[in-house]
Amino acid sequence: MIMKTLLTFALAGLLATSSFAANENLMALSSVNANFKHINVTLKDGVGKAKIAILNEDGKILHQRSLNVKKDLMIPYNLDQMPCGEYQVKISTDDDELTYTVETFEKETMPIEYPLMAYGRQIDYDTINLTVVGLDDPGVDVKIRMENGHAIIYQELVTQPEGFIKAYKLKGISPQDVYFEVKDVLGRTRILHF
Repeated sequence: MIMKTLLTFALAGLLATSSFAANENLMALSSVNANFKHINVTLKDGVGKAKIAILNEDGKILHQRSLNVKKDLMIPYNLDQMPCGEYQVKISTDDDELTYTVETFEKETMPIEYPLMAYGRQIDYDTINLTVVGLDDPGVDVKIRMENGHAIIYQELVTQPEGFIKAYKLKGISPQDVYFEVKDVLGRTRILHF
């Protein structure tokens, strides 16, 4: 009787160890990662026959497939049409089953912010042409400052939509002695030296 009990415990321990080893083996031969709303399941050679199931937060199977892994595989899943949230990826073989939990989220696109496109060109000894293009909203503050004292010698608000070209006469002042500070309604600034 004692021998039978010991044999039963030894067999139970062996089965538990075997199951744990299979789980470790499946974990070593598989990986799952999510990038925004895309899930990649990687299965390595040695997994053999396996099933992959994608489940939602409620445990409902969204997709399931069987495959025989004879070489390393990467299986992509595109969940762009699904809501963001937590999903489970269940990988099962004849010996074991492993569940990964991943979270998907929207890719935030940052609006592209372009610099203020303002250019200056010296026309003659005391004339500067200022060109501003690519405005979304009209309204550009133009300041002409003295290079050494930062004193404003001229300032105006130009409300031309989309852009403008304007000539500025610097009577008695050399263009090398001033700089233009151009700022649009979005707060983008450009400093022009000559």
